[in-house]
Amino acid sequence: MAPRLQLSGITKRFPGVVANENVSFSVEPGEIHALLGENGAGKSTLVKIIYGVQRADEGTIHWDGRSIEIASPREARRLGIGMVFQHFSLFEAMTVLENIALGLDDPPPRRELEKAVRGVLETYGLALDPHRFVHTLSVGERQRIEIVRALLTKPKLLIMDEPTSVLTPQEVEKLFETLRQLAGQGCSILYISHKLAEIKALCSGATILRGGKVVGTCDPAMETPRRMAELMIGGSLKDLSAKPAATHGEDRFAVSDLSAPGEAPFGTSLKNVAFRVRSGEILGIAGVAGNGQNELVEVLSGERRASGRIALNGRDIASLSVGARRRLGLCTVPEERNGHAAVPGMTLAENAVLSARSRKGLSGGGLLRPGAARDYAAGVIRSFSVKATGPQALAGSLSGGNLQKFIMGREIGQEPSVLVVSQPTWGVDAGAAGFIRQAMIDLAARGAGIVVVSQDLDELLELADRICVLNEGRLSHAVDVKGVSIEEIGLLMGGVHGAAPGEAPPPVPTAPHFAGAA
Repeated sequence: MAPRLQLSGITKRFPGVVANENVSFSVEPGEIHALLGENGAGKSTLVKIIYGVQRADEGTIHWDGRSIEIASPREARRLGIGMVFQHFSLFEAMTVLENIALGLDDPPPRRELEKAVRGVLETYGLALDPHRFVHTLSVGERQRIEIVRALLTKPKLLIMDEPTSVLTPQEVEKLFETLRQLAGQGCSILYISHKLAEIKALCSGATILRGGKVVGTCDPAMETPRRMAELMIGGSLKDLSAKPAATHGEDRFAVSDLSAPGEAPFGTSLKNVAFRVRSGEILGIAGVAGNGQNELVEVLSGERRASGRIALNGRDIASLSVGARRRLGLCTVPEERNGHAAVPGMTLAENAVLSARSRKGLSGGGLLRPGAARDYAAGVIRSFSVKATGPQALAGSLSGGNLQKFIMGREIGQEPSVLVVSQPTWGVDAGAAGFIRQAMIDLAARGAGIVVVSQDLDELLELADRICVLNEGRLSHAVDVKGVSIEEIGLLMGGVHGAAPGEAPPPVPTAPHFAGAA
């Protein structure tokens, strides 16, 4: 039997870069095949060629043994190629059924479509109400819309791009059941993920890209996640230094009764959030995207106003501006690096000034100090192994991983008392992720308190001393990572509020705790 999909010598060039060079691999009928590679390895370009979004400059594509050209996504779908994108294309003010209809090339009448949708839901055991409005759904339920829409076309090949990045552990298991059922019926699956443990559990084959070229293939079941990561980066993966024995000191950061409205129209309101972080401690905040993470980080940084108390080293800072909080020792890294954490059209030196001008003396007497800014940016580039031409390089010229390393270095280099960071290694390759995590461990060892907001549970379990979960704007009580299970965290992520098993609610800080407030 011919392979379902066979790529031979695929090459794609853009001005100044070769995104794919002589890429060849195949996917068999019913196979779940992983496509691995760090940022910039060429995965996205290759998938776009398969799905008809882009055309290859050289090479051939064979589909079920015959040579084809895929001129558009519509042509790809006609052949039987479906794709579930990492970022969903949904209208929140419309229903599930209406969104599915919009995504089909030739949708049938409404009643026929609803019958077909319910048939797919029943066949694959997917829980979803066709008449619910999208803005009322969890992220996992929204992903099911994309999956159902793809399955309605009866695909022979389904491309999944980072499908579990926004799911609870329980939702991941349900997704895997669906994918295995599809594969058992002969559907091939091309699976893209940075979560190598999932690749090992799910996939029967893998192709590894580096620098746009195929550098290896493997059977994930026969490899360790570490070995696959090393194949991706082309070198040895550095072990994280062990966290020092817990010697947590006084409270660095204490939050109580924190409430704030969500951003209209579909933002999530924060509801009586309370937590503490001590000197030398890393607190992890888990949760599925869209449950108030961005609102929480903005409130803590001072970008968004809220009711309640926020204490930094015993001083109430809830009424202070972003700049005032920074001067007192609170540094933050938002989730969105381009446009929020950094300005793409500005140099690295200029981006250093944006957040470090006070704590690092990059301005004075109402004037900027360009030389000091260049020196500080150069120090960050050197200390954090940022691949850039120098402090005058535009932020937008850096890869995602290198820009993230620069942003993290810019904040950590200020030696904050408290660092609040959202999605510290989102979209970052294994080597850069390890470097960033080690930098946070080292900062905590020097006495800082760190709050890490992440959708990557493995990351939080590796980094954090305690972990809590944000769901629908409510924060669960923190539990020690040594005594918590993935299942318990998953339940909290899915909406089981309150204290985790075995954890008594900590006392809420009282007014005397903030006696030093200005």
